Amino acid sequence: MRPLIEFCLSNLANGSHDAMEEFQRDPNVDTVEYGCLSHCGLCNQEHFALVLGKAITGDTPKELVINSYTYIDENEEF
Repeated sequence: MRPLIEFCLSNLANGSHDAMEEFQRDPNVDTVEYGCLSHCGLCNQEHFALVLGKAITGDTPKELVINSYTYIDENEEF
Protein backbone atom coordinates (compact mmCIF):
# COMPACT_ATOMS: atom_id res chain seq x y z
CA MET A 1 0.00 0.00 0.00
CA ARG A 2 1.33 3.43 -0.94
CA PRO A 3 1.29 6.49 1.32
CA LEU A 4 -1.79 8.68 0.84
CA ILE A 5 -1.44 12.46 0.53
CA GLU A 6 -4.71 14.41 0.72
CA PHE A 7 -5.23 17.98 -0.47
CA CYS A 8 -7.94 20.58 0.10
CA LEU A 9 -9.18 22.38 -3.03
CA SER A 10 -8.99 25.75 -1.28
CA ASN A 11 -5.38 25.17 -0.31
CA LEU A 12 -4.57 24.03 -3.84
CA ALA A 13 -6.03 27.30 -5.12
CA ASN A 14 -3.83 29.17 -2.62
CA GLY A 15 -0.66 27.74 -4.15
CA SER A 16 -0.23 24.13 -3.05
CA HIS A 17 -1.05 22.89 -6.54
CA ASP A 18 2.65 22.72 -7.45
CA ALA A 19 3.23 20.33 -4.54
CA MET A 20 0.33 18.12 -5.60
CA GLU A 21 1.65 17.97 -9.16
CA GLU A 22 5.03 16.84 -7.89
CA PHE A 23 3.42 14.09 -5.81
CA GLN A 24 1.31 12.99 -8.78
CA ARG A 25 4.50 12.33 -10.75
CA ASP A 26 5.69 9.96 -8.01
CA PRO A 27 4.37 6.43 -8.60
CA ASN A 28 5.13 5.54 -4.97
CA VAL A 29 2.45 7.79 -3.42
CA ASP A 30 -1.27 8.27 -3.96
CA THR A 31 -2.89 11.71 -4.01
CA VAL A 32 -6.50 12.73 -3.63
CA GLU A 33 -8.18 16.11 -3.45
CA TYR A 34 -11.27 17.00 -1.48
CA GLY A 35 -13.44 20.08 -1.34
CA CYS A 36 -12.52 20.55 2.32
CA LEU A 37 -10.37 18.71 4.85
CA SER A 38 -11.77 20.62 7.86
CA HIS A 39 -8.45 22.32 8.67
CA CYS A 40 -9.67 25.80 7.70
CA GLY A 41 -7.44 27.78 10.05
CA LEU A 42 -4.36 25.97 8.80
CA CYS A 43 -5.57 26.10 5.21
CA ASN A 44 -5.76 29.90 5.29
CA GLN A 45 -2.26 30.29 6.75
CA GLU A 46 0.07 27.77 5.09
CA HIS A 47 0.49 25.23 2.37
CA PHE A 48 -0.62 21.93 3.83
CA ALA A 49 -1.62 18.38 3.07
CA LEU A 50 -2.71 15.41 5.10
CA VAL A 51 0.08 12.87 4.86
CA LEU A 52 -0.80 9.48 6.30
CA GLY A 53 -3.63 11.31 8.08
CA LYS A 54 -1.39 13.97 9.72
CA ALA A 55 -1.43 17.65 8.73
CA ILE A 56 1.96 18.54 7.26
CA THR A 57 2.79 22.15 6.40
CA GLY A 58 5.32 24.20 4.51
CA ASP A 59 5.98 27.88 3.86
CA THR A 60 6.30 27.08 0.15
CA PRO A 61 5.01 24.22 -2.01
CA LYS A 62 8.57 22.86 -2.25
CA GLU A 63 8.93 22.89 1.54
CA LEU A 64 5.59 21.08 1.81
CA VAL A 65 6.94 18.35 -0.49
CA ILE A 66 10.17 18.04 1.51
CA ASN A 67 8.36 17.97 4.86
CA SER A 68 5.87 15.41 3.54
CA TYR A 69 8.56 13.03 2.28
CA THR A 70 10.44 13.44 5.57
CA TYR A 71 7.31 12.51 7.49
CA ILE A 72 6.71 9.49 5.24
CA ASP A 73 10.32 8.32 5.70
CA GLU A 74 10.09 8.70 9.49
CA ASN A 75 6.77 6.82 9.63
CA GLU A 76 7.41 4.31 6.92
CA GLU A 77 5.28 1.25 7.28
CA PHE A 78 4.98 0.68 3.57
